[in-house]
Amino acid sequence: MKRKVTSVLLALGLAGTAAACGGGGGGSSDAAAQAKGPITVWYSNNAEEVAWAKQMVASWNSAHADQKVTGQEIPTGKSSEEVIGAAITAGNAPCLIFNTSPASVSQFQKQGGLVALDSFSDGKSYIEERSGKVAQQYKSTDGKYYQLPWKANPVMIFYNKKAFAKAGIDTAKPPLSTYDEFLATSKKVVAAGGAKFAIYPAPSNEFFQSWFDFYPLFAAETGGKQLIADGKSQFASEEGKKVAAFWRTLYADKLASQEKYNGDSFVDGKAAMAIVGPWAIATYKGKVEWGAVPVPTSAGKPAAETYTFSDAKNVAMYSACKNRGTAWDVLKFATSKEQDGKFLQATGQMPLRDGVSTAYPEYFAKNPDYKGFADQAARTVEVPNVPNSITIWQTFRDAWSKSVIFGQQDPGAALDGAVQKVDQLASGS
Repeated sequence: MKRKVTSVLLALGLAGTAAACGGGGGGSSDAAAQAKGPITVWYSNNAEEVAWAKQMVASWNSAHADQKVTGQEIPTGKSSEEVIGAAITAGNAPCLIFNTSPASVSQFQKQGGLVALDSFSDGKSYIEERSGKVAQQYKSTDGKYYQLPWKANPVMIFYNKKAFAKAGIDTAKPPLSTYDEFLATSKKVVAAGGAKFAIYPAPSNEFFQSWFDFYPLFAAETGGKQLIADGKSQFASEEGKKVAAFWRTLYADKLASQEKYNGDSFVDGKAAMAIVGPWAIATYKGKVEWGAVPVPTSAGKPAAETYTFSDAKNVAMYSACKNRGTAWDVLKFATSKEQDGKFLQATGQMPLRDGVSTAYPEYFAKNPDYKGFADQAARTVEVPNVPNSITIWQTFRDAWSKSVIFGQQDPGAALDGAVQKVDQLASGS
């Protein structure tokens, strides 16, 4: 999916900049925490989020003439993460960035670029009351919050109803719940000519691609575990190896492609299914007659018990900010129930708000396609907030690509082989 690359992007330029700034978490003096005045914020450059951000800024400014917010799209560069890392190094990052990747937080923190939101008297309580238990996944290893969980795009299995109908598969309740059902359905739809491939996750080797093949199914199979827990790898567990074996079968049986596709394989009819979040609904409108179900598990867990990957982007406060009192007030304003509702309306993305499925009943009544994703938002798994996060994911991806996608090594052995290096990285070594 195109959005995967634009929403995540590479952060490979950050390692070099970290040394220039040293470690630490970007502390906050009492004076800065109280200071009020003008601030600058950056936001994503997709049209829907730009429209939301402009109204948010205008609404704030209309009531706070002495604390004007200047909003702008994140500057262009090789990647948004690289742009942010460079701004931290230069000391000219804005106060808030509404486009902070959870995978990059540990690196930005290491650069000394982030403010611990716990430094505000109501920081911890605000985050945990707004997001509920999911907030715990966004703590750093020192127990503090350097990011506010903002929005999620919980991924599910989209399927092409016309392709399924061509194969005589029930389009209302397709058999996709268990691995065996999913494989049988995949073979059936390909054999009938519904699509050349059953599903087409990107087979390329960027670190973040595992978030859209392995990780959602791992989250589901384990009942909500992260890649790393308590500094130790979890992916080479029995559950992780079941997920790897499932995907290896899809590739070995030519139900998934080993060749990169430059486009949207689902929209273009090359694949009968896709793993993607609710942002795609608007993209697919008028192009694909689709349905959506939770990702499969080996035994077929009920939807209400199935976890998935969050595909979240968050908001962080950057240590170059002088008027942090205003920045904190703006952050709370921008993530209030009212503004979260406007964001949902504008983008179809799920605010990381506890009980989002019941918080906006009118929206979901008018937009029933999004209801399943709101329900799924209560059961999401984030990338672990650990040192060397991106390098860890790249190490995992290298093992996955070699074994699962290209069959050059036994998948279980490949996962076992990555454990020691990943554990060492997670320890901060």
